Amino acid sequence: MANEKFDELDILRDAKAPAPGEAAKARALAAAMTAYDEAEKNAAAAQGSGEGARLTDRTIRFWREMMSKKLVAAPALAGLVALPVAGYVAWHVMEELRLAGAPGGAPQDSLTETKAPERPRLETAREAEVARRGIDDALVAQQPAPAAPAILNRATRDMQVGGHAASKHLALPAPAGVAPEPHATQEERERFRSFGTNPVRSALENPVSTFSIDVDTASYAFARRSLKEGFLPEPDSVRVEEMINYFPYDWAGPQSAEVPFNATVTVTPTPWNDDTRLMHVAIKGYDVKPAEKPRSNLVFLVDTSGSMQSADKLPLLKNSFRLLVDRLGPDDTVSIVAYAGSAGTVLEPTKVSDKGRILAALDRLEAGGRTAGEAGIREAYRLAQESFVEGGVNRIMLATDGDFNVGEASDEALKRLVEDERKGGVYLSVLGFGRGNLNDAMMQTIAQNGNGVAAYIDTLAEAEKVLVEEASSALFTIASDVKIQVEFNPARIAEYRLIGYETRALAREDFNNDRVDAGDIGSGHTVTAIYEITPVGSPARMIDELRYGEAAQGEGVANAGEYAFVKIRYKAPGEQTSRLIETPVTDADAVSSFAGASEDLRFSVAVAAFGQKLRGTDALAGYGYDRIMEIAAAARGADPFGYRAEFLSLVRLASALQGKR
Repeated sequence: MANEKFDELDILRDAKAPAPGEAAKARALAAAMTAYDEAEKNAAAAQGSGEGARLTDRTIRFWREMMSKKLVAAPALAGLVALPVAGYVAWHVMEELRLAGAPGGAPQDSLTETKAPERPRLETAREAEVARRGIDDALVAQQPAPAAPAILNRATRDMQVGGHAASKHLALPAPAGVAPEPHATQEERERFRSFGTNPVRSALENPVSTFSIDVDTASYAFARRSLKEGFLPEPDSVRVEEMINYFPYDWAGPQSAEVPFNATVTVTPTPWNDDTRLMHVAIKGYDVKPAEKPRSNLVFLVDTSGSMQSADKLPLLKNSFRLLVDRLGPDDTVSIVAYAGSAGTVLEPTKVSDKGRILAALDRLEAGGRTAGEAGIREAYRLAQESFVEGGVNRIMLATDGDFNVGEASDEALKRLVEDERKGGVYLSVLGFGRGNLNDAMMQTIAQNGNGVAAYIDTLAEAEKVLVEEASSALFTIASDVKIQVEFNPARIAEYRLIGYETRALAREDFNNDRVDAGDIGSGHTVTAIYEITPVGSPARMIDELRYGEAAQGEGVANAGEYAFVKIRYKAPGEQTSRLIETPVTDADAVSSFAGASEDLRFSVAVAAFGQKLRGTDALAGYGYDRIMEIAAAARGADPFGYRAEFLSLVRLASALQGKR
């Protein structure tokens, strides 16, 4: 009998496992996907707070790898692989639910509550890192390391990580007879600063307009993503000047660094109102030559909180910084600080000549925990001061998706912090990533007061534009605290309206006060400001004339032939006293027809009209998107990167989405 049992066991041992049937494979894959979706719902707490039961990081990484590479790459193996993996995942879910609900047991934050062994330094060998992560990471490590992102033609790059055309969720073919699980929609928590649109002002009562220049571009990129996802952007997310200044223009620039920028003023008819004109102020910064560029000391301050896990956040962020590192010189320095739960130095100041070490540190960043933004900023400033380059670029590049919810969380507190630190010569720029948690108000506040720029990165193509094509503008400041003041001549101009710059308005007396902060201009930057002006005697006048206006004006007006007088104040790098540039605007600066203006001017006006339409500005209520399309298409001109072609597609989308906000 024993021998018979032994023979039967031998037969069973040597027998081949029967192939799974289609129904069994479908049930296994459906169970696996359900377990995965449930795990994602449990891990959806804002900023990765860890409230409630959720899968361990190792399980998530293992499951993501299986789903994104193995199951999709080999659907025939899906049934065989999915069932044991689903069991492994489900066991973890049930075990953590049991622990979370045990008497006296409270949910633990994955980073702030659990005391994990101290991490080895991230600069150590890859073998030590794999050993720390465990056998599941060893499986992932067997896959070929991702190559540095290639620089592709812009027409083909939207399919990159986080691209506009990419789906929000991984798309797997649904098994026959199995209904796919709907994905939960993440709660929208975007924060935008609320502001009103500039009103029409009387040139007699308020002849002077003063504002800080703005070179940010975040608003355009955010509006683009909204439109490509099928809805109109919120009006408060639209800052018209940022949309205009998103595009490069070939304005006339200065000939030497002695004069850091040049201003060109043009007066044209207004496309949307036959009875007004536009006064167009175009500024171009001096373009620093490669041989003249100073050394850079950069600190990458990276948000690694739990909310950064999606493909358009931390993965896109890491690839974006790879592009920037490839742009830097061998003597430039890079440091990396990550913040989640608590802030820590990931990479001490390292020369770019040791690029492999920098890229390896970036690759090992992982998302998980709450957001200790304040501590992260303080640590980043410490590293920047430690490697400070006299006469060079000393800048923190903060990359985040949203709130700083640990430490000093208020925008005002963060503003005071960066204001104090910028006095030491370290500036701060902000790169926003992702949707659902974007704190645009905070980004604007700390970028403006940190003497930096704010950009929104929604694709790798946008990262290339901001960090590669415009690296000089983003890093090398040629003039700081740049302010514009325009005085209108009431003898010729009855009314005026500044288009955009609402959040950059300054008091009249601030113009001559060198203690008042304003925007900076980087190497090669272009800045455009547009006023809609109403000539004296025009039927478009909105404000009644004063009964005693002529008496208040006195006997005659000096320089009566001028439209206006434009003044620009700026500080040269390292100086505390501002310099002044003055430009009178006369008939010599006017063109008789809008079609006679340059292509760049006409295209910038089309963008200004588009931004005003998105904000719902009354002045363009009767002006259609089709007319904006006509102007932009006729003024498209040279478009080597496809920015203007993309703008035309956005106008078409906005036209189709009218009334659907």
